[in-house]
Amino acid sequence: MKEKLDPTKIPQHIAIIMDGNGRWAKKKGAMRIFGHRNAIQAVKDAIEGADHLGVKYLTLFSFSTENWSRPQDEVRALMELLVKTIIDEISLMMNNNIRLDAIGDLSSLPQSAYDKLMEAKQMTASNTGLTVILALSYSGQWELTQAVKRIAQKVSTGEITPDQITQDLVASNLDTAGIPDPELMIRTSGEYRISNFLLWQLAYTELYFTPVLWPDFRREHLFAAIEDYQKRERRFGKTGEQVKS
Repeated sequence: MKEKLDPTKIPQHIAIIMDGNGRWAKKKGAMRIFGHRNAIQAVKDAIEGADHLGVKYLTLFSFSTENWSRPQDEVRALMELLVKTIIDEISLMMNNNIRLDAIGDLSSLPQSAYDKLMEAKQMTASNTGLTVILALSYSGQWELTQAVKRIAQKVSTGEITPDQITQDLVASNLDTAGIPDPELMIRTSGEYRISNFLLWQLAYTELYFTPVLWPDFRREHLFAAIEDYQKRERRFGKTGEQVKS
């Protein structure tokens, strides 16, 4: 399927809502955590596929602020799985020049998960290939609220005036400051919503929905999403004639 893709039109930033682990496990008569554990291969395939195509940024919605309300056994198991996965995959990232980053309310993570995440970020900081961004304890509304607080603080101290608040200023106060907005967002499991993910950044992102449950997602599904993306015309409010001229 890679041969069908135009190498000059590969999206530089892809975001993925990795959905369907629980339903995948339920279909197999297992507990939800079984689905989470079997989703690791899907993460590897997405990372390796994106890296192979020359994608610069891959943002994975790993754990939302709303997910903290799930049963505590599941949350604890997810955090333990996060730590184990980071430890297991650090050599893969180093060998493939992949940099790890994270966005979200990272201070709310268990100390062990936070420490391993920071260690992996530091170890991979000098890598110059694909940047994998984990959205952890993250939601778009939370991120925008934090940005508003930062800007309000600057106004209150006289650093800026309200008239100086621009779209660029808002963007520079988001967790994703300095990272280009995603050109393509993929959601698995057949749900048709963005679920509080990158609300500001997805303003002009192409959305792709697939019925594939996340544990079954492989690089051919990633390539299919990119193939679909390449058939679309990105106009950013302009007419088709303006884009083609």
